[in-house]
Amino acid sequence: MPPIEVRLLAIDLGLRCGWAAFGSCGLIAYGSRHYGNRTMLRKAIPRILDEYPQLELIVVEGGGDLFVPWQKEAARRGIAVKQVMGEDWRKALLLPRQRRSGADAKAAADGVARDVIERSGAKRPTSLRHDAAEAILVGAWATSFRSPRDESSRGDTGGRR
Repeated sequence: MPPIEVRLLAIDLGLRCGWAAFGSCGLIAYGSRHYGNRTMLRKAIPRILDEYPQLELIVVEGGGDLFVPWQKEAARRGIAVKQVMGEDWRKALLLPRQRRSGADAKAAADGVARDVIERSGAKRPTSLRHDAAEAILVGAWATSFRSPRDESSRGDTGGRR
């Protein structure tokens, strides 16, 4: 069987970096890693991207100076990069009551991310860190997956991207 090709990498930006890899069949793998400082993260980015030679798009939630190294390395490799803020994907994937506070949103993200994992057939987590859950949802949003509450409109982002 040929290897599954990762086409999209979703990143929840931070020194504790959540990531989710997506292919044509949906979510393939996900995780979280802590980088002790900005320099360690910056040096790790090329190695991370080396793992995905067929990568076409990186979607990064967050901004600031931690976004710049991702942007530069993606440009160097000819990979498209999209920056998104949490409010964008949360509006599409979480109910208004789930977005009332940061704590509510993080708790809801865990449940919806577990639904994405279940639907995709990816390995179930023993524990799921909030940054990995958010990376899964950033990727799901970017690939037009919809929340289980909205199965009928999968693929329709209503103009939101």
